[in-house]
Amino acid sequence: MTQTHYIKPNRIDTIINKAIGWLARHGVSLMGTAELSVRGRTSGEWRSIPVNPLPYEGGPYLISARGESQWVRNMRAAGGGQLKVGRKVQQFTVVELADNEKPALLRTYLERWGWEVGRFFGDINAKSSDEELLAAAHRHPAFRMTITH
Repeated sequence: MTQTHYIKPNRIDTIINKAIGWLARHGVSLMGTAELSVRGRTSGEWRSIPVNPLPYEGGPYLISARGESQWVRNMRAAGGGQLKVGRKVQQFTVVELADNEKPALLRTYLERWGWEVGRFFGDINAKSSDEELLAAAHRHPAFRMTITH
């Protein structure tokens, strides 16, 4: 049986996430943050968390730095969701990427937000080789978003 990779938020992370989510809901995006909302796979209710959507070739993309989080599981079941910054709401669908599609994306993500999320990647950073990034790719689900409106 394979163990699922997930780094649970600590108390400080939870407080910071709530604050960043509140700011995004009220129109303040810090370094590109937005509030992600996705329907719960069991309840069908909207679940929200702040994320860093990555603008990249053919994207935007969502990457889970923490691993197999609840939003990742919900996204797989729902196939899309919405991003919100203030009054601007973007509906989208997603396609999950295969591990071999992730190295350049992970590098770009770490170049931009490594200072914030680097601790969730262990020894991997923006200067890691493609082989090292590929070896870590299975721990970080990634989705290509298509904005629908």
